[in-house]
Amino acid sequence: MKTVEELQLPSDRKYTKEHVWIKMEGDTALVGISDYAQDQLGEVAFVDVPELHHMDAHAEFGSVESVKSVNALYMPVAGEILASNTELESTPTLINVSCYSEGWIIKIKPDDPSAIDALLDAQQYQSGL
Repeated sequence: MKTVEELQLPSDRKYTKEHVWIKMEGDTALVGISDYAQDQLGEVAFVDVPELHHMDAHAEFGSVESVKSVNALYMPVAGEILASNTELESTPTLINVSCYSEGWIIKIKPDDPSAIDALLDAQQYQSGL
């Protein structure tokens, strides 16, 4: 397990208390789980990738399963799920290896991109761990 100081928490994205990150890219956003979350889970064995549809903020959109536990994933903001990372179906450990790039989980079009500003920045997220 990593210490809080060893965690990678890029400042170019926002975080939720449920350990989900979101990063705007143009008018869409990528969503995944934080380095802290993947470190706590251990080796990820399965990712329940959601259907493509609209979801409200804080709604459960899927789950991540490891040897240790199954954890629900919650939408950081309301929006339309445009795509899911199908690579995770055959290689769920991408989340362990590269949780901020290759291990993204969904791509969304936020209803209100400014809602992302209300989420935690990297420093606020880290101080809550």
